[in-house]
Amino acid sequence: MNKSELVDAMAADAGLSKADAQRALESFTSNIGKALKKGDTVSLIGFGTFSVKKRAARTGRNPSTGETIKIKASKTPSFKAGKGLKDAIK
Repeated sequence: MNKSELVDAMAADAGLSKADAQRALESFTSNIGKALKKGDTVSLIGFGTFSVKKRAARTGRNPSTGETIKIKASKTPSFKAGKGLKDAIK
């Protein structure tokens, strides 16, 4: 399912216009991004939890040359599925 198919499904389920459903989806993703940028977690009971994980600096290898390289520390978004979501796909 891509974004436009998700918007269509949301509009049909909630009785909204496609434009309203698209604005709702964009608001949802935007606000999750803003919360994660601030370092917050977003928990949706029964669905899952969005959070930020920190990756420590480490050394790696360039696969084409075998040269050792330094990889900087970074932050990455993470999602952990909740029980309701896990049960829904069984």
